[in-house]
Amino acid sequence: MDQAVDDELWSAVGDPIRRRMLDLLLSGDGGTATTLSAQLPVTRQAVAKHLGVLGRVGLVRDAPAGRERRYEVDEARLARAVAQLSSVGAGWDARLQRIKRIAEAIQRSRED
Repeated sequence: MDQAVDDELWSAVGDPIRRRMLDLLLSGDGGTATTLSAQLPVTRQAVAKHLGVLGRVGLVRDAPAGRERRYEVDEARLARAVAQLSSVGAGWDARLQRIKRIAEAIQRSRED
């Protein structure tokens, strides 16, 4: 793997609600905790906590919007996260290919 794995980042996106929130923010023009909670099966307070987690790892940024805060995905950080995931995936693919070759070699030696 070229990059170190950011455990905090992957812990943050490991939650299905947070992944859905990222989808909603990317598909629209950002959103507030209130607008997101209307589209999710959790309370506004839960959405705010999830947004805090995403903000701490740099995946979302916020700005004041009246009495609330408007959140947007930091696309550069998301791109780095995707690159990291691709790198991790490539590493696991290589490991699985080595395991497959070993298993096939064992199978061939048993058949001989």
